[in-house]
Amino acid sequence: MTTFPIGSFTVNRVGFGAMQLPGPGVFGPPRDRDQALAVLKRAVELGVNHIDTAQFYGPDVANELIHEALHPYPADLALVSKVGARRDDQGNWTAAQQPDELRADIEHNLRELGVDSLAAVNLRIHSGDPTAVGDVDRDLFDRQLTAMIAARDEGLIGGIGLSSISLEHLQIALERTEIVTVQNAYNLVDRSSQPVLDLCTERGIAFVPFFPLGSGFTADNPVLGNPAVKQTAADLGRTPAQIALAWTLSVAPNVLLIPGTSSVAHLEENLAVDDIELPHGGVLAR
Repeated sequence: MTTFPIGSFTVNRVGFGAMQLPGPGVFGPPRDRDQALAVLKRAVELGVNHIDTAQFYGPDVANELIHEALHPYPADLALVSKVGARRDDQGNWTAAQQPDELRADIEHNLRELGVDSLAAVNLRIHSGDPTAVGDVDRDLFDRQLTAMIAARDEGLIGGIGLSSISLEHLQIALERTEIVTVQNAYNLVDRSSQPVLDLCTERGIAFVPFFPLGSGFTADNPVLGNPAVKQTAADLGRTPAQIALAWTLSVAPNVLLIPGTSSVAHLEENLAVDDIELPHGGVLAR
Protein backbone atom coordinates (compact mmCIF):
# COMPACT_ATOMS: atom_id res chain seq x y z
CA MET A 1 0.00 0.00 0.00
CA THR A 2 1.35 3.44 -0.92
CA THR A 3 2.07 5.95 1.84
CA PHE A 4 2.27 9.70 2.52
CA PRO A 5 3.24 11.67 5.65
CA ILE A 6 0.98 13.48 8.09
CA GLY A 7 3.50 15.44 10.10
CA SER A 8 5.89 12.98 11.74
CA PHE A 9 3.71 9.95 10.83
CA THR A 10 3.96 8.08 7.55
CA VAL A 11 0.56 6.55 6.89
CA ASN A 12 -0.98 4.23 4.35
CA ARG A 13 -2.98 6.26 1.87
CA VAL A 14 -6.21 4.42 2.68
CA GLY A 15 -7.17 4.95 6.31
CA PHE A 16 -10.42 4.84 8.23
CA GLY A 17 -12.94 7.51 9.15
CA ALA A 18 -14.90 6.99 12.36
CA MET A 19 -17.89 9.15 11.42
CA GLN A 20 -20.18 6.20 10.66
CA LEU A 21 -19.52 4.33 13.91
CA PRO A 22 -22.13 6.20 16.01
CA GLY A 23 -25.85 5.89 15.43
CA PRO A 24 -27.96 7.45 12.67
CA GLY A 25 -27.07 11.04 11.92
CA VAL A 26 -23.69 10.55 13.64
CA PHE A 27 -25.61 10.77 16.91
CA GLY A 28 -26.01 8.36 19.79
CA PRO A 29 -24.70 4.82 20.26
CA PRO A 30 -24.05 2.47 17.34
CA ARG A 31 -26.73 0.09 16.13
CA ASP A 32 -24.35 -2.79 16.86
CA ARG A 33 -21.58 -2.01 19.34
CA ASP A 34 -19.79 -5.32 18.90
CA GLN A 35 -19.71 -4.83 15.13
CA ALA A 36 -18.34 -1.29 15.51
CA LEU A 37 -15.53 -2.57 17.73
CA ALA A 38 -14.85 -5.39 15.28
CA VAL A 39 -14.53 -2.90 12.40
CA LEU A 40 -11.88 -0.92 14.26
CA LYS A 41 -9.90 -4.00 15.20
CA ARG A 42 -10.07 -5.40 11.67
CA ALA A 43 -8.98 -2.07 10.19
CA VAL A 44 -5.74 -2.12 12.16
CA GLU A 45 -5.22 -5.82 11.36
CA LEU A 46 -5.41 -4.93 7.66
CA GLY A 47 -2.78 -2.21 7.95
CA VAL A 48 -4.78 0.94 8.66
CA ASN A 49 -2.53 3.34 10.55
CA HIS A 50 -4.54 6.56 10.07
CA ILE A 51 -7.86 6.93 11.89
CA ASP A 52 -9.88 10.11 11.62
CA THR A 53 -12.29 10.96 14.43
CA ALA A 54 -13.88 13.81 16.39
CA GLN A 55 -15.36 14.31 19.82
CA PHE A 56 -18.57 15.54 18.20
CA TYR A 57 -19.10 12.20 16.45
CA GLY A 58 -21.74 10.84 18.75
CA PRO A 59 -20.86 13.03 20.61
CA ASP A 60 -18.13 11.09 22.44
CA VAL A 61 -19.19 7.78 20.87
CA ALA A 62 -16.54 7.39 18.17
CA ASN A 63 -13.67 8.27 20.48
CA GLU A 64 -14.89 5.91 23.19
CA LEU A 65 -15.18 3.05 20.69
CA ILE A 66 -11.67 3.71 19.37
CA HIS A 67 -10.29 3.68 22.90
CA GLU A 68 -12.09 0.47 23.82
CA ALA A 69 -11.10 -1.36 20.64
CA LEU A 70 -7.51 -0.27 20.18
CA HIS A 71 -5.95 1.15 23.35
CA PRO A 72 -3.03 0.80 23.94
CA TYR A 73 -2.47 1.95 20.39
CA PRO A 74 0.13 0.71 17.91
CA ALA A 75 3.13 3.06 17.85
CA ASP A 76 2.59 3.88 14.17
CA LEU A 77 -1.13 4.69 14.48
CA ALA A 78 -1.88 8.30 13.59
CA LEU A 79 -4.99 9.45 15.44
CA VAL A 80 -6.34 12.63 13.84
CA SER A 81 -9.26 14.57 15.27
CA LYS A 82 -10.96 17.86 14.55
CA VAL A 83 -12.36 20.81 16.48
CA GLY A 84 -14.63 23.72 15.65
CA ALA A 85 -18.05 22.16 16.18
CA ARG A 86 -20.16 20.56 18.89
CA ARG A 87 -23.54 18.84 19.18
CA ASP A 88 -26.52 19.92 21.24
CA ASP A 89 -28.89 17.58 23.08
CA GLN A 90 -31.00 17.09 19.95
CA GLY A 91 -27.99 16.21 17.79
CA ASN A 92 -27.82 19.53 15.97
CA TRP A 93 -24.38 20.69 14.82
CA THR A 94 -23.32 23.94 16.48
CA ALA A 95 -20.24 26.12 16.08
CA ALA A 96 -17.41 26.08 18.63
CA GLN A 97 -15.00 28.42 16.90
CA GLN A 98 -13.55 30.57 19.66
CA PRO A 99 -9.93 29.89 20.64
CA ASP A 100 -10.81 28.79 24.18
CA GLU A 101 -13.38 26.34 22.74
CA LEU A 102 -10.78 24.90 20.38
CA ARG A 103 -8.35 24.36 23.23
CA ALA A 104 -11.00 22.79 25.48
CA ASP A 105 -12.08 20.42 22.71
CA ILE A 106 -8.50 19.37 21.94
CA GLU A 107 -8.10 18.47 25.61
CA HIS A 108 -11.48 16.65 25.56
CA ASN A 109 -10.32 14.51 22.63
CA LEU A 110 -7.08 13.66 24.43
CA ARG A 111 -8.95 12.51 27.55
CA GLU A 112 -11.43 10.38 25.62
CA LEU A 113 -8.78 8.72 23.49
CA GLY A 114 -6.43 8.22 26.43
CA VAL A 115 -3.39 9.88 24.85
CA ASP A 116 -1.07 12.76 25.67
CA SER A 117 -0.82 13.91 22.06
CA LEU A 118 -2.64 13.48 18.76
CA ALA A 119 -0.89 13.12 15.40
CA ALA A 120 -2.84 16.13 14.14
CA VAL A 121 -6.00 18.09 14.83
CA ASN A 122 -8.00 19.81 12.12
CA LEU A 123 -9.50 23.23 12.71
CA ARG A 124 -12.86 22.98 10.96
CA ILE A 125 -14.21 26.31 9.73
CA HIS A 126 -17.87 25.94 10.63
CA SER A 127 -20.43 27.28 8.16
CA GLY A 128 -23.50 25.29 9.21
CA ASP A 129 -23.43 23.34 5.93
CA PRO A 130 -21.25 20.21 6.10
CA THR A 131 -20.46 20.48 2.38
CA ALA A 132 -19.66 24.21 2.29
CA VAL A 133 -16.40 26.11 2.71
CA GLY A 134 -16.47 28.64 5.53
CA ASP A 135 -15.95 32.36 4.98
CA VAL A 136 -12.68 34.06 5.89
CA ASP A 137 -12.95 36.05 9.12
CA ARG A 138 -9.36 37.26 9.31
CA ASP A 139 -9.41 38.38 12.95
CA LEU A 140 -11.04 35.19 14.21
CA PHE A 141 -8.89 32.98 11.98
CA ASP A 142 -5.70 34.58 13.29
CA ARG A 143 -6.82 33.95 16.87
CA GLN A 144 -7.77 30.38 16.01
CA LEU A 145 -4.36 29.78 14.48
CA THR A 146 -2.70 31.18 17.59
CA ALA A 147 -4.59 28.65 19.73
CA MET A 148 -3.68 25.78 17.40
CA ILE A 149 -0.01 26.81 17.28
CA ALA A 150 0.09 26.95 21.08
CA ALA A 151 -1.41 23.45 21.33
CA ARG A 152 1.19 22.13 18.91
CA ASP A 153 4.10 23.90 20.58
CA GLU A 154 2.98 22.49 23.95
CA GLY A 155 2.96 18.98 22.49
CA LEU A 156 -0.80 18.36 22.67
CA ILE A 157 -0.93 17.88 18.90
CA GLY A 158 1.78 16.84 16.51
CA GLY A 159 0.56 18.95 13.62
CA ILE A 160 -2.07 21.49 12.63
CA GLY A 161 -4.73 20.64 10.08
CA LEU A 162 -7.50 22.69 8.47
CA SER A 163 -10.94 21.63 7.24
CA SER A 164 -13.68 23.19 5.10
CA ILE A 165 -11.35 25.98 4.03
CA SER A 166 -10.86 28.23 1.05
CA LEU A 167 -7.58 28.79 -0.78
CA GLU A 168 -7.31 32.11 1.08
CA HIS A 169 -7.52 30.34 4.45
CA LEU A 170 -4.66 28.04 3.46
CA GLN A 171 -2.53 30.87 2.14
CA ILE A 172 -3.02 32.88 5.35
CA ALA A 173 -2.21 29.87 7.52
CA LEU A 174 0.95 29.03 5.60
CA GLU A 175 2.22 32.56 6.16
CA ARG A 176 2.16 31.83 9.89
CA THR A 177 2.89 28.15 10.41
CA GLU A 178 3.28 24.67 8.95
CA ILE A 179 0.07 22.87 7.98
CA VAL A 180 0.27 19.07 7.79
CA THR A 181 -3.18 18.15 6.48
CA VAL A 182 -6.29 19.66 4.88
CA GLN A 183 -9.77 18.11 4.79
CA ASN A 184 -12.22 19.47 2.21
CA ALA A 185 -15.12 18.04 0.26
CA TYR A 186 -13.85 16.66 -3.04
CA ASN A 187 -15.01 13.97 -5.45
CA LEU A 188 -15.48 13.14 -9.11
CA VAL A 189 -18.36 15.57 -9.59
CA ASP A 190 -17.40 18.23 -7.02
CA ARG A 191 -13.89 19.51 -7.64
CA SER A 192 -14.46 23.00 -6.25
CA SER A 193 -11.55 22.47 -3.84
CA GLN A 194 -9.11 21.79 -6.70
CA PRO A 195 -7.12 25.02 -6.05
CA VAL A 196 -6.72 23.99 -2.39
CA LEU A 197 -5.62 20.50 -3.43
CA ASP A 198 -3.15 21.95 -5.94
CA LEU A 199 -1.48 24.10 -3.29
CA CYS A 200 -1.39 21.16 -0.89
CA THR A 201 0.29 19.04 -3.56
CA GLU A 202 2.82 21.81 -4.24
CA ARG A 203 3.63 22.18 -0.53
CA GLY A 204 3.64 18.47 0.38
CA ILE A 205 0.53 18.70 2.56
CA ALA A 206 -1.73 15.67 2.97
CA PHE A 207 -5.15 16.31 1.40
CA VAL A 208 -7.97 14.24 2.86
CA PRO A 209 -11.18 14.52 0.81
CA PHE A 210 -14.43 13.99 2.65
CA PHE A 211 -17.53 12.84 0.78
CA PRO A 212 -15.43 11.09 -1.90
CA LEU A 213 -18.53 9.02 -2.67
CA GLY A 214 -20.82 12.05 -2.64
CA SER A 215 -22.46 13.73 0.31
CA GLY A 216 -23.85 11.47 2.98
CA PHE A 217 -26.46 14.13 3.71
CA THR A 218 -28.30 14.02 0.37
CA ALA A 219 -30.50 11.30 -1.10
CA ASP A 220 -29.22 11.71 -4.65
CA ASN A 221 -25.69 10.47 -5.32
CA PRO A 222 -24.24 11.70 -8.62
CA VAL A 223 -20.87 10.03 -7.88
CA LEU A 224 -22.00 6.43 -7.48
CA GLY A 225 -24.62 6.97 -10.17
CA ASN A 226 -22.09 8.38 -12.64
CA PRO A 227 -22.30 6.32 -15.88
CA ALA A 228 -18.51 6.11 -16.24
CA VAL A 229 -18.15 4.91 -12.66
CA LYS A 230 -20.85 2.27 -13.11
CA GLN A 231 -19.44 1.07 -16.43
CA THR A 232 -15.87 0.88 -15.11
CA ALA A 233 -17.09 -1.03 -12.06
CA ALA A 234 -18.85 -3.55 -14.31
CA ASP A 235 -15.80 -3.88 -16.57
CA LEU A 236 -13.38 -4.47 -13.68
CA GLY A 237 -15.65 -6.56 -11.49
CA ARG A 238 -15.61 -3.98 -8.72
CA THR A 239 -18.26 -1.93 -6.94
CA PRO A 240 -19.01 1.67 -7.97
CA ALA A 241 -17.78 2.78 -4.54
CA GLN A 242 -14.43 1.08 -5.10
CA ILE A 243 -14.04 2.77 -8.49
CA ALA A 244 -14.92 6.20 -7.08
CA LEU A 245 -12.42 5.76 -4.24
CA ALA A 246 -9.72 4.55 -6.62
CA TRP A 247 -10.30 7.57 -8.86
CA THR A 248 -9.99 9.93 -5.89
CA LEU A 249 -6.78 8.24 -4.77
CA SER A 250 -5.35 8.59 -8.28
CA VAL A 251 -5.80 12.37 -8.47
CA ALA A 252 -2.57 13.26 -6.62
CA PRO A 253 0.05 11.42 -4.54
CA ASN A 254 -0.79 13.42 -1.41
CA VAL A 255 -4.48 12.40 -1.39
CA LEU A 256 -5.37 10.21 1.61
CA LEU A 257 -8.69 8.41 1.90
CA ILE A 258 -10.63 7.86 5.13
CA PRO A 259 -13.74 5.93 4.00
CA GLY A 260 -15.95 5.08 6.92
CA THR A 261 -18.24 2.15 7.55
CA SER A 262 -19.81 0.15 10.36
CA SER A 263 -19.46 -3.13 8.42
CA VAL A 264 -16.39 -5.38 8.36
CA ALA A 265 -17.22 -6.57 4.83
CA HIS A 266 -17.56 -3.00 3.58
CA LEU A 267 -14.32 -2.07 5.35
CA GLU A 268 -12.47 -4.82 3.48
CA GLU A 269 -13.90 -3.59 0.17
CA ASN A 270 -12.77 -0.04 0.92
CA LEU A 271 -9.24 -1.12 1.77
CA ALA A 272 -8.91 -3.06 -1.49
CA VAL A 273 -8.85 0.06 -3.71
CA ASP A 274 -5.18 1.03 -3.54
CA ASP A 275 -4.17 -1.39 -6.32
CA ILE A 276 -7.06 -0.77 -8.73
CA GLU A 277 -5.75 0.23 -12.16
CA LEU A 278 -8.23 2.47 -13.90
CA PRO A 279 -8.49 2.36 -17.71
CA HIS A 280 -6.46 4.80 -19.78
CA GLY A 281 -8.34 7.68 -21.30
CA GLY A 282 -11.74 9.08 -20.41
CA VAL A 283 -13.06 10.71 -17.28
CA LEU A 284 -11.66 8.03 -14.96
CA ALA A 285 -8.11 7.99 -16.31
CA ARG A 286 -5.27 8.50 -13.87
